[in-house]
Amino acid sequence: MKLNFNWLQKLGPGILFAGAAIGVSHLVQATRAGAEFGFGLLWALVLIHVLKYPFFQFGPRYTTATNESLLHGYRRLGKWVLISYFIISLASMFTIQAAVTIVTAGLAANLFGITTDPVMWSTIIILLCAVLLGFGKYKLLDRFMKVIIIVLTVSTIAAVGVALSQNDNPLSFEQYFPTEALELTFLIAFLGWMPAPLDVSIWQSLWTEEKRKNKQITFNTKQAIFDFNIGFVGTLIVGISFMALGTLVMYNSGNSFDSGSVAFANQLIELYTTNLGSEFWIVISIAAFTAMFSTTITTLDASPRAMDKTIEILLKRKNKNGYWYWLVLLAVGTIIIFHFFLSEMGTLVKIATIFSFLTTPFFAITNYVLITGKHTPKEMQPSKGLKTLSLIGIVFLIGFALWFLFSL
Repeated sequence: MKLNFNWLQKLGPGILFAGAAIGVSHLVQATRAGAEFGFGLLWALVLIHVLKYPFFQFGPRYTTATNESLLHGYRRLGKWVLISYFIISLASMFTIQAAVTIVTAGLAANLFGITTDPVMWSTIIILLCAVLLGFGKYKLLDRFMKVIIIVLTVSTIAAVGVALSQNDNPLSFEQYFPTEALELTFLIAFLGWMPAPLDVSIWQSLWTEEKRKNKQITFNTKQAIFDFNIGFVGTLIVGISFMALGTLVMYNSGNSFDSGSVAFANQLIELYTTNLGSEFWIVISIAAFTAMFSTTITTLDASPRAMDKTIEILLKRKNKNGYWYWLVLLAVGTIIIFHFFLSEMGTLVKIATIFSFLTTPFFAITNYVLITGKHTPKEMQPSKGLKTLSLIGIVFLIGFALWFLFSL
């Protein structure tokens, strides 16, 4: 019997979304949530996935409906909208890249040895990702991420299965709403990057544009939404899995995480292997490293792609080397952060995650106005149910952001 893998070839942007999303938010924040609150923040994990879903989905929906990216749509709404995006992205892209790369570096040091210097590992990883993108561009990224996400999902679910089989304590699913200042700050950071910042919808739109250049496959709106749904559901499953791992092996253990990337990675892997058995070291290590490496390479591709396209639209002039200029700028800027601000990485990550949450309403409102307005064909616009969910999401995101600001 011959297996047909044509359906796998049609997948792409949704898998890249999963690769970008499953990173700090899952490995670090979801695990921390489980370690500190058990399953108490499961409500937050599920709720933020549901409420952010429409705004992420509007990326591939708009692109397949109009044959242009969300960035073109932002320009149609007004030049100030696209300029606002540019400023927000420029203010956060270096910190986000540094945050995901430094965690990847810590896990690489744990998995491969060689050196424990996080700056050296971060530099190696940035250069490796840049070379892979340089040689393979989107096609290599598309194929590479499918392998990484499959390895990540299988190894993570396997680790959860082992943890459940060895757990003798009763599981509590009593939900908890943080009220203390530090707990509230953690919750906002958790919501900000779970499953990903909303500007990833723009990346999803640009990846959809690239996917549609492949004339050998049909990638219409129906296929694009199906592709996205697979990636999105995958991020939810992996998020719950990492929260479960944090709960099963760390909750009420009396341990606290170190702020250093290498120390954090060693501590994370050690806690898992102590509870699950040293024979599962490689499974946990691979799951953790692939989660972070996937985020590192997708963010290194997406930010330059988005910034180049933004400049092209604003200036009405295409620069054939624009992507490479931004890629080099992002890589160099990230390495500079490692060399001069390594001791402040914890603070920078916290600022970046909170900033992502506070800017979420901007992307939510803009995406909703664009997808329901005159620039999107009526037959391609979302259903009444999805529009209603979008409005509920916008109210929640604005309300929660205001509540946080007034609680400071």
